[in-house]
Amino acid sequence: MITKLQTYLKDQIEEFGAGLLEAVDGMGKITQFGGRIMFWMFKRPFRFHLFFEQLYFIGNKSMTIIFLAGLFTGMVFCTQTYFGFKLINVDSLVGSIVAISLAKELAPVLTGLIVAGRAGSAMAAQIGSMKVTEQIDALEVMGINSVQYLAVPRVIASTIALPMLSIVFLFIGNLGAYLIGTTTLMIDDAMFFSKLSEFMAVEDIAQGVIKATVFGFVIALIGTYFGFQVEKGAVGVGRGTNLAVIWGMVSVLVLDYFLTTFLVKIL
Repeated sequence: MITKLQTYLKDQIEEFGAGLLEAVDGMGKITQFGGRIMFWMFKRPFRFHLFFEQLYFIGNKSMTIIFLAGLFTGMVFCTQTYFGFKLINVDSLVGSIVAISLAKELAPVLTGLIVAGRAGSAMAAQIGSMKVTEQIDALEVMGINSVQYLAVPRVIASTIALPMLSIVFLFIGNLGAYLIGTTTLMIDDAMFFSKLSEFMAVEDIAQGVIKATVFGFVIALIGTYFGFQVEKGAVGVGRGTNLAVIWGMVSVLVLDYFLTTFLVKIL
């Protein structure tokens, strides 16, 4: 019995160690890939048409889900905050708390998770499909650097689109909170925003925008990286897409903590 337990624990420790080493190795390769993107980002030719195509795909095509997510997030958060604050008779702070929470945390993080699931997976699938059908090899044969042609436009577009989508999420979220607060919860219009100017500052919005910008860069970096790593046909494309979504979402949540810790000290 003891021998079986020792064997089981040994296997679990070895499996955990192997997974940890794989994760560290993957982070190193992604960082190296990011260096290649930064190098080719400032090299000619600048393919603006590819950039605008990706900006349209990541930004404009995500508006519907961002609108719905922002609206109902604001409504739910306002409702929950109201019933909690009403217990201690500070329901006049509902609008301010909702606005600050959306600006600093909910808008950039939820926008990042949505885009990681939608656009990050699409990047990995598109590039992965090109990889297994040897279209990337064809680009290299024609003298076109595949990283510059495929990855750079996506990374730049995602880095620019994420903060804009986050601002849209913030606005729609506050609109949803205002509508549900003043119509269903019967909070006075003036009271809803009475403390907003007192508690909320421009730095709060700036913190969310900075976070969203970093998330956009990282999501596109991870999505394109796993697209280039795809092999073994359709199975590899599915695996690469799955890894892009998982790593993208986990990166957003992990980076959120470290960015919060850093930004509260400088802003």
